[in-house]
Amino acid sequence: MQQLSHDSIIKLTDATRDQDGRLVLVFPFMPLTLAKIIGSMSVSQELVHACFCDLFSGLAYLHGHGIIHRDIKPSNILLASPTGPAYISDFGTSWHPQLSLVDEPADHKVLEVGTTCYRAPETLFGNRSYDTSLDMWAAGTMLVECIRKPPTPLFESRETSEDGNQLGLILSMFKTIGTPTKETWPEALNFTTPPFDWYQVFPGHSWEELLSEVGENGRDLVTKLVCFESGNRLTAAQVRKCFVCFIGILLMRTV
Repeated sequence: MQQLSHDSIIKLTDATRDQDGRLVLVFPFMPLTLAKIIGSMSVSQELVHACFCDLFSGLAYLHGHGIIHRDIKPSNILLASPTGPAYISDFGTSWHPQLSLVDEPADHKVLEVGTTCYRAPETLFGNRSYDTSLDMWAAGTMLVECIRKPPTPLFESRETSEDGNQLGLILSMFKTIGTPTKETWPEALNFTTPPFDWYQVFPGHSWEELLSEVGENGRDLVTKLVCFESGNRLTAAQVRKCFVCFIGILLMRTV
């Protein structure tokens, strides 16, 4: 946190210890989170534009330094007002290419990262070599949730502490966007637990069904974020570069 310096990342203003020796981190107060706005069922187009411009800008900065946040979700996006600006927070499980190597080599990262319906599928099937595209899946699912009317999560998931939460999330993914195949998810052939040969294959729903109120180009953007093959996902830098154009297209409702 002390090394990071970006307008869309919450600033660590002080790190000290209290009278009992406990570490205290001090950050600027932000009155809202994206989760609270979603909970109010009133996510404006202005907020989607401001929030996700800031999110992808911050992710481009982090990923450019090789840092994976690993817990992108609405409650970790702080807001200064109902229309932004937005700040990425909570780096408690982040992976750093130098600072994390002692405990987590690049090809043997921990799998218990991400939260509920925002977890990327590669962590559910044993891929310990995941990279920054992990955050892009989470950002894509958040974007889908925010542009749905009313705002609704793309996938269903139990809390991490509940039994069967991983299996439930996997089934929700497969039922929603279809069971992956060796052709649609070739990198998964090398995972510890490949996601193939399931007892039941789900066709899933088309993005036209899942995002019926969004235009074709907007749906195309989402499919390049929420896709099983991580190498096919757009990078934060790519999205950031074109996001002003993308967001106008994304919010253009079909007639």
